[in-house]
Amino acid sequence: MGVYKLAAAAPFPNITLPTLESTSHTLGQPQEGFEWCMVVIYRGKHCPLCTRYLNQLETLKQRLHNLKVDLVAASADSREQLSEHMQQLSISFPVTYGLTVEHMHQLGLYISSPRSPQETDHPFSEPGLFVINEHGVVQVIDISNSPSFRPELETVIAGAYSGLLEHRFWST
Repeated sequence: MGVYKLAAAAPFPNITLPTLESTSHTLGQPQEGFEWCMVVIYRGKHCPLCTRYLNQLETLKQRLHNLKVDLVAASADSREQLSEHMQQLSISFPVTYGLTVEHMHQLGLYISSPRSPQETDHPFSEPGLFVINEHGVVQVIDISNSPSFRPELETVIAGAYSGLLEHRFWST
């Protein structure tokens, strides 16, 4: 059986997940005032590398917003796990929970099982980063099979800046 991988230039899957604020967020759809969306999939509360990455992402959020790029994060954690994790996070962008194994397959993510009940109680995805344009089309994909290998965020922003300029130039 082959493994599905979401490809650049493909439509981003329609995935809507809940937030702690009792609202929902459709991944990949930029909120009002934004033209693009960056979706960051993280392993969950049990991953200290994810905590560090999300906190680092917060320091770059305004630069993304200046480029008209919306930002959202998602994991397979439960509401309770996300609530506990938020105590370790200093972020103001939307974070969703409840990513299912089916969603992980739709996104082409690597899926891991917990090694012990102390780690977590459910399958979880390895990291993924997606940049989706205003038409719902995937422009950038970075999928990892390890928590240690993620795109360097300064490089992502530099690439987003040059990519958006090129996109705007060719679209006019």
